[in-house]
Amino acid sequence: MSRRFLTLALVAMTLAACGQQQQPHMPPPVVGVVVIKRQPVPLSAELPGRTDPYAVSEVRPQVSGIILHRLFTEGSTVKAGQPLYQIDPAPYQAAYDNAKAALATAQAKAKRYAALVKANAIAPQDNDDAQAAYLQAKANLETARINLGWTKITAPITGRISASSVTEGALVTAQQSTALATISTLDPIYVDINQSSAELLALKRAAMKGQIDSKAPLTADVALTLDDGSTYPQKGKLEFTDVTVDPTTGAVQIRAIFPNPDGLLLPGLYVRATITEGVDPGGILVPQQGVSRDQKGNPTALVVDSHNIARLRQLTVGQAIGSNWQVLSGLKPGDRVIVEGLQKAQADMPVTPAPAQNVKP
Repeated sequence: MSRRFLTLALVAMTLAACGQQQQPHMPPPVVGVVVIKRQPVPLSAELPGRTDPYAVSEVRPQVSGIILHRLFTEGSTVKAGQPLYQIDPAPYQAAYDNAKAALATAQAKAKRYAALVKANAIAPQDNDDAQAAYLQAKANLETARINLGWTKITAPITGRISASSVTEGALVTAQQSTALATISTLDPIYVDINQSSAELLALKRAAMKGQIDSKAPLTADVALTLDDGSTYPQKGKLEFTDVTVDPTTGAVQIRAIFPNPDGLLLPGLYVRATITEGVDPGGILVPQQGVSRDQKGNPTALVVDSHNIARLRQLTVGQAIGSNWQVLSGLKPGDRVIVEGLQKAQADMPVTPAPAQNVKP
């Protein structure tokens, strides 16, 4: 039995040795890498906002009277100077005609008295009174003409007009508190954006340290995302940044202006605006697919060293710039970051680096 057991053991050892000799040596896995470099990185922020008309005008009568006609279609676009309402002009036409007749009488008297005073036929005071009466009659005619013109109410601005608050036959009074209609200019249209004062303060500090170039912010383009997630096709421009902080919200208002030729944007619409706040002149970007998270949620990346060994790096990232992360610390120019074949690579193991396909930082 012992001889048989020894024979079996020798056979097993021989087979094991043969298996070890036949087992091939596995080469290091091939991984795709990108080489990190510094480049100008525009820094943007997506902020909430609401649309606001470019101009708003409430239409009110300047004279009292009965509305004879409404001359517009509710909800339509009206042009500046377009007639909107016609107030009964009869009493104002009569006042104008009366003032015109009074002016003719006063003018004739003034001419006659001017000739008489030259001939010393009347006292100078009588001529002065006649000339003053003529000027007063002239002013009365002008007032009557203005009031007659105000019986036709016209649009003060171009824009979309609301529903009318009165109908034909209604009595309106001069400068009444209730507007007859409201006109809103919607092309272009404003977008009022709110940015927290903390974010604005951080940007100013970064600019003071030279980390961000924030020159000429008012020329920056603004992109708009609508409430349904779609992208508004037109680009906007920043108009101004408010100089005060709203004490109730702790936010600073930023205003942008957008073309709105199709009337897609309506007043009060909730939107999200993406604005460029500055440029990091020496920024570092890394493809998002090359960044992983450890058990604590901290971003990490595998970097190939000079000996082609994968090394784990802890990163600090900032904004997402397209398909990349802005890297604040953890990487430097010249680093080779693994972005393809991460499932085959582990920290401190040899790898065979190759340029990544269609991936650029």
